[in-house]
Amino acid sequence: MFGLTGFGSTVIALPLLVYLFPLKFAVSLLMLLDLAVAAFFGARMRREVRVDEIRWLIPFMLGGMFLGLTALIRAPEDPLLLTLGSFVLAYAAWGLLRRGGPPRLARAWCVPIGFAGGVFSALFGTGGVLFAIYNAGRIHGAAELRATNAAMILLASLLRLALFALAGLLTQEGLLSAALALLPALVLGFWAGSRLNDRVPAAMVVRSVYALLVIAGLSLIARAA
Repeated sequence: MFGLTGFGSTVIALPLLVYLFPLKFAVSLLMLLDLAVAAFFGARMRREVRVDEIRWLIPFMLGGMFLGLTALIRAPEDPLLLTLGSFVLAYAAWGLLRRGGPPRLARAWCVPIGFAGGVFSALFGTGGVLFAIYNAGRIHGAAELRATNAAMILLASLLRLALFALAGLLTQEGLLSAALALLPALVLGFWAGSRLNDRVPAAMVVRSVYALLVIAGLSLIARAA
């Protein structure tokens, strides 16, 4: 998914990984993997990143991250899983019901989207989809949009890395070994997505993913309930 569109990997992987790992472990694991693939992706397309759009999101994203990290550390897991399931379901419904191109957004939208994206980035690592909605409303070129989405995920992952380190979440037992074990699968998936980007209509793939997210969101809500 990341190789195909430049975002969306965590919102697909996290609902599945929380069936195998505790939420804090899964979020930290995907943060490390996001950082690895975003660094590689950004190095390839750094010239096309729209820094002028990213810089408006940063201060509001930071404020949201502090709130999201506090909730991740202190809140019980079941309410967080319910929130994650609701977020995934709402995002999938938005994607499936939306018609036409992305809505044009004024610069002022950087405030609520930056803050909400920061909250969900720290809480679940899923803020990238919100940043992508903002970028799509501001950037017209497909290559610039894809590169800017990837740069936002890289930036968010670097900030989360610092915050998670300060909060002690990177010292969880088995975290680094799990990330290293999954790295080959990550590289293979990124390569496959990059190849598909030139051969398969992205809209067709993304709509199929939205349908899968409906199932994932409903299953998380049922589990939390």
